[in-house]
Amino acid sequence: MAQRVAVVTGASSGIGLETARALAAQGFRVFGVGRDAARCAAAQAELGKDVEMLRGDLSLLAEADRLADEIAGKVDRIDVLVNNAGGMAREQEMTAEGFEANYVANFLAPFVLTARLLPLLRKAASDAPAGSVRIVNTASDGSEMIPGINLGDLQNLGNWSPGAAYCSGKLANVLHARALAPRLAADGIVAHSVHPGTVGSNFFSHTPDSVQAAYGDAPKLTSEQGADTVIWLASADEPGRSSGGYWYERAPRKPNPLVEDPAFVGSFWTAAEALAGRPGV
Repeated sequence: MAQRVAVVTGASSGIGLETARALAAQGFRVFGVGRDAARCAAAQAELGKDVEMLRGDLSLLAEADRLADEIAGKVDRIDVLVNNAGGMAREQEMTAEGFEANYVANFLAPFVLTARLLPLLRKAASDAPAGSVRIVNTASDGSEMIPGINLGDLQNLGNWSPGAAYCSGKLANVLHARALAPRLAADGIVAHSVHPGTVGSNFFSHTPDSVQAAYGDAPKLTSEQGADTVIWLASADEPGRSSGGYWYERAPRKPNPLVEDPAFVGSFWTAAEALAGRPGV
């Protein structure tokens, strides 16, 4: 049997680093993706030869495309894709591509990267047990905190704030997994999203002062604890028996009501494809 392959974005620190470490220990050949050169080098030195760190700035769709091509040049299959990269920005920033950088990093680039890597995921699924090929999106309970998404302005450009941008991007991660589930069922590929909990990683170092003040003294999980359900969703037997779920502490969690509205999920998918300018599968 061919060696299993995993791709983990945001793997240079925190939850992603621990996920890459654990999957490598399970025998996966792991490609970790990180944006910062120094952190990538440090992660590479720490994780060793079983993980290959790749640099990529996932605030740019062109980088998602380039990364997909780079990975496809190294392997002909992917068994697990963990879309983990993301964060909360202090200020609105528009990229050279004309998108809001934080929304791209949290959702639109993972949406594009997933679509670009689907041929490799389908190749793995063609000779693997049904449900063993996985897509896992790291979301947040922030996805539960907003009443809706403006499908005509997914990036919140008309009413932008750090919190709204983050929460809508994380809800998009949950909607993405829910929408992928029926579209990939015939391939035997499952997709899930996960709230990892409040983790004491470098996530908070990039957030607005108000967020740091609100969460500064709150109890926090270690990165290892936060990664636990991500790793479980990527590799345990039970998550392979369902698809489209939203999870917390290895158990199903009730998502934002929009996720359970099939009509809204379909409309969201159409809006996401329109924004990305390409199909999602």
